[in-house]
Amino acid sequence: MANAFFKVPIPRNEPVKSYAPGSKERVELKAQLAAYKANQTDIPMIIGGKEVFSDNKVSMHPPHERAHLLGHFSKGDASHVKAAIDAAMSAKEAWENTSWEHRASVFMKAAELLAGPYRAKLNAATMLAQSKNAFQAEIDAACELIDFFRYNVQYMTEIYKEQPDSAPGIWNRLEHRALEGFVFALTPFNFTSICANLCAAPAMMGNVVVWKPATTQIYSAKVIMDLFKDAGLPDGVINLVFVGGREAGETIFSHPDFAGLHFTGSTGVFQTLWQTMGNNLSTYKSYPRIVGETGGKDYVIAHPSAPAKEVATALSRGAFEYQGQKCSAASRAYIPQSMWSAVKAHLQEDLASMKMGVVDNFSNFINAVISESAFDSIAGYIDQAKADGVEVVAGGNHDKTKGYFIEPTVLRADDPKYTTMCEEIFGPVLTVYVYEDAKFYETIQILDESSPYALTGALFATDRHVIEKASNMLRHTAGNFYINDKPTGAVVGQQPFGGGRASGTNDKAGSVLNLLRWVSPRTIKETFVPANDYRYPFLDEA
Repeated sequence: MANAFFKVPIPRNEPVKSYAPGSKERVELKAQLAAYKANQTDIPMIIGGKEVFSDNKVSMHPPHERAHLLGHFSKGDASHVKAAIDAAMSAKEAWENTSWEHRASVFMKAAELLAGPYRAKLNAATMLAQSKNAFQAEIDAACELIDFFRYNVQYMTEIYKEQPDSAPGIWNRLEHRALEGFVFALTPFNFTSICANLCAAPAMMGNVVVWKPATTQIYSAKVIMDLFKDAGLPDGVINLVFVGGREAGETIFSHPDFAGLHFTGSTGVFQTLWQTMGNNLSTYKSYPRIVGETGGKDYVIAHPSAPAKEVATALSRGAFEYQGQKCSAASRAYIPQSMWSAVKAHLQEDLASMKMGVVDNFSNFINAVISESAFDSIAGYIDQAKADGVEVVAGGNHDKTKGYFIEPTVLRADDPKYTTMCEEIFGPVLTVYVYEDAKFYETIQILDESSPYALTGALFATDRHVIEKASNMLRHTAGNFYINDKPTGAVVGQQPFGGGRASGTNDKAGSVLNLLRWVSPRTIKETFVPANDYRYPFLDEA
């Protein structure tokens, strides 16, 4: 029996590999991409550790290469959701009673497997099915997920170590129990690391999980489940189902053992789910934990003191890496009149040099957007802007003949409340408002009022007094705020991620704050010599 509080390895951020020509990692990744493309796969649901196939087969195609068939997945129904809940609840007692160091070991092993033999597998799956270039896959599917596993183990120990004081003759203790029920993880397409972490974080704290990934992320979700199995995660702790939202919601949100939602997705869906849970509160054994990261309309605002080239580079990277399909992507910019001509020239030069195409050509910086519905929505914003007479500074073209390709597009709007300055687009579209230099602080007020979101934002300035005042004015506009840097690229252990307002509950993935949401504390007081008389001294007359 363990009789020590074990010290876990000190976490370090996983180094990002370069994938330069001739490098070992480039050769391995190219080979894995070719292998996946050469072999069609039939992906089952995973319920109670067993592969579950259905007769309803749905085909999977790379967004950048619509004609290519990667394989099929088995779509389930409400019966599979119920089976997943039953499997999770059957696994619950053994898993939540597993010593913390053994739960930690599973995910530390997962990190090492991902850093080694699974690296090319998960990166290649993410590249093909989610249309990410090699670098974007590396920082997401490999490095960030490895960091989530390693740092969350450290945060778990910090939670368990924090204990109350004790008075003489008393021993006070605090234990952190798993939630009384199961957690539902509802995950997006755009970050493989987020998908895995939304399952793994509650599981690490002793919870059991039912996981429904986005349809366009199923290809890499299967690799994640293979990783968990090879790391030693017991059957039934995480259960993977491929069902429609209605089938999942009607079964899960009416179940008395539903204990928590870990969500990343649209604001509208999140608000609907929250309302559904509210309507069903009397059904549940306990109030469910609700953790959500939703939309964003992320900004860059430049002060006249900022260097134009630095601002332009932040926009080129912040707006167009992964086709702008990041919750944190720069989508609106506020540029002073005196700087605009230089920023415009730099942006046009940058975008003209960006190659667009398939992911297995590593020279392509831009790939496809995720789906036809996303393509149609993004293209609609661009076409409407053209019809409205908005200046197209760069890009503006789109074509879905072979893949869902949209050029990186920069618009200049004369109205700071124009549609593309306010609404989330989730694609490679950046809208710029050029303000009079003397109206910097007035423009901050406009920025603050233009969007319901508050996820990420960036301020560029060299004047320290300006930085201080503007940072204070912008305090509630972003949960992740950047000074003289692009508003993307949060690193686990360095910039815990999450936003407020309509952008979510701000429970900061990649920090101890998120893990605290997946435990229910119990305070224990033990008195060594109990009282044997109810009377207190104040009752004496003399």
